[in-house]
Amino acid sequence: MIILTGGSGFIGSAFAWKCNQEGVSDLLIVDDLNTSEKWKNLVGLHYRDYLHKKEFFSRLLNKDLPKNIDALVHLGACSVTTEKNMDYLMENNYRYTQILAEWAVQKKVRFIYASSAATYGNGEHGFDDTHAQLPLLMPINRYGYSKHLFDLYALHTGLIKQTVGLKFFNVFGPNEYHKEDMRSVVCKAYSQILETGVLRLFKSYRPEFEDGGQKRDFIYVKDCVNILWWFLQNKRPCGIFNIGTGKASSWNTLANAIFSALDIPSRVEYIDMPETIQNHYQYYTEANMTKLRKSGYTQPFHSLEEAIHDYVRYLKHQKTLSYTPSLNG
Repeated sequence: MIILTGGSGFIGSAFAWKCNQEGVSDLLIVDDLNTSEKWKNLVGLHYRDYLHKKEFFSRLLNKDLPKNIDALVHLGACSVTTEKNMDYLMENNYRYTQILAEWAVQKKVRFIYASSAATYGNGEHGFDDTHAQLPLLMPINRYGYSKHLFDLYALHTGLIKQTVGLKFFNVFGPNEYHKEDMRSVVCKAYSQILETGVLRLFKSYRPEFEDGGQKRDFIYVKDCVNILWWFLQNKRPCGIFNIGTGKASSWNTLANAIFSALDIPSRVEYIDMPETIQNHYQYYTEANMTKLRKSGYTQPFHSLEEAIHDYVRYLKHQKTLSYTPSLNG
């Protein structure tokens, strides 16, 4: 059995889909559905059972979980980069991960968890996923710090040699519709362009970057779940790994690819960035993918243009559906 926390979320439900594609349905989905629309991501998936995260945590502490657990893939967290409740982030993103990791290692269960490229802050120390770099990193928002804190805990306690942490860069793709403001620009742009013919991007507030020239390492969710699956099949690699493509692209390049996929002439307007995020905004990210490649992962990544065209085809298809049954757009 694979325990999958955050299993109804964006990457979590995509990974459940990947498991099903590989013939695996012995999944225990753990999440907090509440009144969100995330339940739609579970429609069409095959899994054994679902537990609310509080019930799961209680059963874990009371030693009331199934005995045949092969892996715990921990993708459940608060991923809102603008979240201001630090106590909530510390409990949800740090402490919860700490307890799950220690439990998994004690039980000899493969533990894979989501870290984040937000831990790199402004990138003044680069984007290398070497363990020696970890203490140097300076996250610039609360979310990034909550993720970084567990990475440091894993380093200092030795858990880093027995677990896998994945620093996801800018992920986009199917099943993210419920994330509201945290949806990718690709997802937001699809509706915005169809409604207005225009895509609005933030202006740059640093002279070395033109408007729309800010760069990120964008990675398609289908590439992410391929990597997750590889780590399940290959139990030897442990440590923290970047999950990006190794190629930074500007927002303008992203915009042009979206317009091209929609077969609409490009039209971009640059708007003021809210003051609340100006000091916490990453202008450049680019994952160093050397470590993952040296570990044996050889699959190619979708190019940005390929990924966006595939995603737009999916969004066009989903427009006729009342739910999101699969990633086969």
